[in-house]
Amino acid sequence: MGFYAAPIAKLIEEFEKLPGIGRKTAQRLAFFVLDLPNEKAGQLADAITDAKKKIHHCSVCCNLTDVDPCMLCKNSARNQTQICVVEDPRDAVPMERTREFKGLYHVLQDAISPMEGIGPEDIRIKELLSRLSGGQVKEIILATNPNIEGEATAMYIAKLIKPLGIKVTRIAHGIPVGGDIEYADEITLAKSLEGRREI
Repeated sequence: MGFYAAPIAKLIEEFEKLPGIGRKTAQRLAFFVLDLPNEKAGQLADAITDAKKKIHHCSVCCNLTDVDPCMLCKNSARNQTQICVVEDPRDAVPMERTREFKGLYHVLQDAISPMEGIGPEDIRIKELLSRLSGGQVKEIILATNPNIEGEATAMYIAKLIKPLGIKVTRIAHGIPVGGDIEYADEITLAKSLEGRREI
């Protein structure tokens, strides 16, 4: 980075640490920020600082929020008998966009992954179980990712919850709408067959 003044080199280096950002993109972002008017650059810096200071995990659902409990947990119009379990805060957003799910969420903050040293005690399972003690919850919808870690996490949680007499369901997996069967792999097709329904 000897080609750039130290502050520019440092800015590029920091952008390079972001996921999915390579050297060229980091350089473009750094020069974009440098070209911003001081007011706009300040707004960007303030937005980052503000988010870091104010955002924390909801004490109920473990989602990211600036109020506690979060707006979804506080919303009495939501179906209090259903909890959709997701791995990451970003996973709740597409579920909300469907406008189909009207229940509550629980964010695990990761998935069980022995290869990465993440066990059941490292994710928010005990917080989920404590939410079930009141007897109000009738269904847990497991919406973990359709990969090895997500499947293992879903199976583990299902084994813990089923003895409580609570219905445990898993979101369907398979061929996406608009997808072609000829391009689907064997696992996707197998999941499609498993999740078939009568029409």
